[in-house]
Amino acid sequence: MGLTEKQIQHIISLLQEGKELPVDYRNVLFPPEKKEYELVYAGKERKEDILAETMAVPLQPIKTFYNNTDDIWKNMLVFGDNLQTMKTLLQMKKEGKLFNADGSEGVRLIYIDPPFATKQEFIGRGERAYQDKLHGAQFIEWLRKRLIFLRELLSDDGSIYIHLDWKKVHYIKVVADEVFGENNFIREIIWRIGWVSGFKSVANNWVRNHDTILYYAKNKDRVIFNKEYIPYPPDYERWGGRPKGKGLAIEDVWGVFPQEGVTSLQVVSFASQYTGFPTQKPEGLLSRIIKASSNEGDIVFDAFAGSGTTLAVAEKMGRRWIGIDSSKLALYTIQKRLLNLREQIGNNGKSLEPKPYTVYNSGLYDFNQLKRLPWDDWRFFALHLFQCRDIPHTVGGVQLDGYRGVDDVLVFNHLQHGGVVLDYGFIDDLDNQIGSKLGTRFFIIAPAASVTFLEDYIDKGKTRYYILRIPYSIINELHTRDFETITQPIDESQVNETVEAVGFDFIRLPEVSCKYYIKRKETSSEAVIKIDTFRSKAMAKGATQKENLETLSMVMLDYDYDGVVFVFDEVFYANAIKDNECSISLPLEKMGPKLMIIYVDIYGNEYREVKSLEDFTD
Repeated sequence: MGLTEKQIQHIISLLQEGKELPVDYRNVLFPPEKKEYELVYAGKERKEDILAETMAVPLQPIKTFYNNTDDIWKNMLVFGDNLQTMKTLLQMKKEGKLFNADGSEGVRLIYIDPPFATKQEFIGRGERAYQDKLHGAQFIEWLRKRLIFLRELLSDDGSIYIHLDWKKVHYIKVVADEVFGENNFIREIIWRIGWVSGFKSVANNWVRNHDTILYYAKNKDRVIFNKEYIPYPPDYERWGGRPKGKGLAIEDVWGVFPQEGVTSLQVVSFASQYTGFPTQKPEGLLSRIIKASSNEGDIVFDAFAGSGTTLAVAEKMGRRWIGIDSSKLALYTIQKRLLNLREQIGNNGKSLEPKPYTVYNSGLYDFNQLKRLPWDDWRFFALHLFQCRDIPHTVGGVQLDGYRGVDDVLVFNHLQHGGVVLDYGFIDDLDNQIGSKLGTRFFIIAPAASVTFLEDYIDKGKTRYYILRIPYSIINELHTRDFETITQPIDESQVNETVEAVGFDFIRLPEVSCKYYIKRKETSSEAVIKIDTFRSKAMAKGATQKENLETLSMVMLDYDYDGVVFVFDEVFYANAIKDNECSISLPLEKMGPKLMIIYVDIYGNEYREVKSLEDFTD
């Protein structure tokens, strides 16, 4: 469809005024490439726009575990939105920082188990576990965006396994054919669930007892696949076969023959590895996939890390790994799982100490840590936070740091001379020196505490000087979409909901006030945490308008805190706490010398405290 005369005149006037064109014109001016067939639906964006317009948010290292080697590579566990994080990982790949042990760039194997958008309830922890809410075209585009980045992250001989159920697999198959190329589709794998997946389906007709895994390669002719063989069964000839070669390829007979060598791959005991996390998958499933499609030292990537099965199995099998999840519950579940890792698949056998891994924040940052960074690290973080290219250059003798689009960027050195401030005089001096050599926009990145005025920009002649404050949440002048924060669940039913964040924010401790007392009963006694006040201090839109306790997501406990690492034992969701008169009851026999409590708001901010039994009054 072409442009009308009115639209043409509108575009001309906008260009003459130096204004940006509305997003509505994008598909008219730059129509998507015509394909033989494709899935068409509302809200579908061009691949080029998705790759270009997704924000890349820097990764802030929080803590490195088992840091006892000098290895260049450290495995990565990232808390944040996976789309924005994958844009950052893609930049790392282009810079040669994302590499397998053999030196090849990119991720060798991807396994994802995204929310299925089934509107169906599953069972976890003995109760309702979750109910996906994003569905239809919205879900398809949500997942398609991530598949586009996943393909770009793969090494040239890499492969991806997309784990889905019956409700959406047919749509995603068409989308995945578009993204990866139908010629790179290798196999549809049917995985019989049985009881091992940790959830069941309620049906009044045919019982659903399988999931579907779509297996694609980036380049089908180059893909890695390691066949695994098992001995021929004693009665193999009775089945019409004749023994030869190494034995039976297990992918050909998986589940066909009833001997132990095959069935043990389907059912390793699930109880020994179960974390209580909804939709957890068994280690046996992931071990087969990882063994088949990667080699030791290859990067295995899971963008929906959940309970951490992919990461745990990759660790046991000598692979490098990266995991991303937007859930604080997932983050602490994975940390505990890695602390209690055992050698064998199914989490049996001897204890296994993982190789070093670093936990990162992506999109939600600890500003106190940032303030302590040396200048070079601060400058790097500031540029990447605001999507600026790190290209030092000079204009009129003034040293600048990079570009945002085509516009110049200066990172204000607040550490200079023991601490300086950015005031009106600094803008005046800068404009006097180089104003005649600048375009219409100039960006200055500075800590908010170092800026002495309130304006977001100052006009000097033809140039508008934008002040990009850190921390700063909403910058509509710079982005086509408002910033949106990741949200945490207030009920177990929301644990695996599809979420998406735009932009970044900074950690702000919630306001928490509680009473701690012992509730005596005839047969037993309980320690009680009564939450009187919980208010989020996040700068997210609408946060300040929420009532007391309305921004509480969950409370997580470590009953026997060792003073070093929080080891997640139990979670209480906000809705259940409110139903219990804003109280949490703890059996006294569970409590060790120290109890660590983490209160989490719906935006992912935490308030932590450590209590002993003496802190609970009678």
